[in-house]
Amino acid sequence: MAKKKALTRRQLALLNNLFSGQFDEQSVLDELKTSRNVYTKWLSNDVFAEELNRRIVSAHRQSQVLIAQYFSVAAAKLVQLTDSEKEETARKACLDIISLPISPIRKVKESGEPKAADTQMTEQFSTETVSKLLELLAKEKNKT
Repeated sequence: MAKKKALTRRQLALLNNLFSGQFDEQSVLDELKTSRNVYTKWLSNDVFAEELNRRIVSAHRQSQVLIAQYFSVAAAKLVQLTDSEKEETARKACLDIISLPISPIRKVKESGEPKAADTQMTEQFSTETVSKLLELLAKEKNKT
């Protein structure tokens, strides 16, 4: 089996700077005095492209974890807003709750690559919450 060629210091510096969140792509290229042509060649290099893609997948996973950590807090706040004295605020909270996307549960195959599972609700709203949502929406509809 052939040994993969390691990334150069400049390639690693470029990747590190890209994922530091401090610079955009062009700023990183300018900082490292790397031309767009050289960068384009690096992107066609399998080792560089694989490392770039690995870091992109990792960044997406970290973002999903962060969002998942705060999803229940945001949902609880929306439910609280359904009790708002301002009818428009309560109505918008109800609509936001109803339209919340239910993310698919992701399974990891043996290869380690995530794949989307069937979308299914894992939790149901309480009867009280659903009744309140429908009541508020009915009031709003009767106004028009």
